[in-house]
Amino acid sequence: MGKPTGFMEIRRQDRPYVKVAERVKNYREFLQPLPDEALQKQGARCMDCGIPFCHNGCPVNNQIPDWNNMVYRGRWREALETLHSTNNFPEFTGRVCPAPCEAACTLTINDDPVTIKTIECQIVDKGWTEGWIEAQPPSSRTGKKVAVVGSGPAGLAASQQLARAGHAVTLFEKADRIGGLLRYGIPDFKMDKKLIDRRMAQMTAEGVTFRTGCHVGVNVPAETLMAEFDAVLLTAGAEHPRDLPGPGRDLDGVPFAMDYLIQQNRRVAGDTVPDKGAILATGKHVVVIGGGDTGSDCIGTANRQGAASITQLEILPKPPEKENTPLVWPDWPLKLRTSSSQEEGSERDWSVVTKSLSGTAAGQVHALHGARVQWKADGKGNLSLEEKTGDTFDLKADLVLLAMGFLHPVREGLLADLKLELDARGHVKADTVKYQSSNPKVFAAGDMRRGQSLVVWAIREGRQAARAVDEYLMGSSDLPR
Repeated sequence: MGKPTGFMEIRRQDRPYVKVAERVKNYREFLQPLPDEALQKQGARCMDCGIPFCHNGCPVNNQIPDWNNMVYRGRWREALETLHSTNNFPEFTGRVCPAPCEAACTLTINDDPVTIKTIECQIVDKGWTEGWIEAQPPSSRTGKKVAVVGSGPAGLAASQQLARAGHAVTLFEKADRIGGLLRYGIPDFKMDKKLIDRRMAQMTAEGVTFRTGCHVGVNVPAETLMAEFDAVLLTAGAEHPRDLPGPGRDLDGVPFAMDYLIQQNRRVAGDTVPDKGAILATGKHVVVIGGGDTGSDCIGTANRQGAASITQLEILPKPPEKENTPLVWPDWPLKLRTSSSQEEGSERDWSVVTKSLSGTAAGQVHALHGARVQWKADGKGNLSLEEKTGDTFDLKADLVLLAMGFLHPVREGLLADLKLELDARGHVKADTVKYQSSNPKVFAAGDMRRGQSLVVWAIREGRQAARAVDEYLMGSSDLPR
């Protein structure tokens, strides 16, 4: 694969960022691509490791060594075809995926994995630039109609696959634009929304019909879809957020993180957000509760809005600076990671809980009152949380953003109307072979089935669910899993 001695001769090189002082002035993407020659050298670092663990690390099972080798040899178009054979939208994952494939790379043992994510992204970006990516309409139509509910990455991937199989696909989205969390949850500085629009144009040419402003179970009856379509695939996500119970929760200035991010994405898109109900960090002391990707996105957005200070709180302990590679490789390691948004400016604190919030006479939050905690393991390895006696603290807080993850899909409306069986965590019960719910005509994939997860997992489930739907409708399927 690549150059047999490349990993010994060539050092890892990744895409540089625009400097912090410049990038926080706008909401544009700030990753700078590598020159083709540099990228070819990075492809040459992919070693002939015998067992490509990166395949297992990648949820969509990208054929990573193959297209690394093709890039090294300048066979860009062939690399693009190989990349698209497993991933409908590598320009999405090449920007926002955390790259578990790189954690699984054999070279991670030496702490310098191949720059897989960068190579993936630049292959597809080159494909668009060169005009190699075109619509792939089916040669014939099946006469079957499929409704897909939810236009996030799972819904988009499933819709494209089903349309290419010849089915008439209608994709229903409750928002005014297609994309789900790709559109409104991920900030533009991480992923330009023109990337979604470009794929929509391709999918429209392939036969997908997009219907926005259609909230199935609210303004579109679920029974209408059951009557008009031969199969229904639910990919509407897990949108019920984890809340913060306790004194002060009802104060102004304590919104869910997603409400905050959606507003800013709408501003960037050119929409007018009314002053009443506007959530802005400008000049405020901001506290972000939750240490995950959504919390990080809030930090990057607050920095661009001109926050006076930003503090991110996490209930879990601070991870180690470096993982024990021989112990955990090729699995995803627990270690301290600093996102590009966190690098732009924020304080971070671990092993803390919020006890209460206090506010002004007008009902506006102005302080967070927290306590430090410790995690203790019992003899069976189970962890329990204990507060440290007398170890409390107060933070200025004009805006408290709740970024503590999502619990399960919204049950009111669609799921209640369809009376689907749920699993123990409250997600639609379906396996990863048939993706079929308790109603044989209804399928579920992505976060709605597996729970809050990554874009790359959503694409995988969307592709696999499309094959399952195709088999249900036609008796067999040529679609890949």
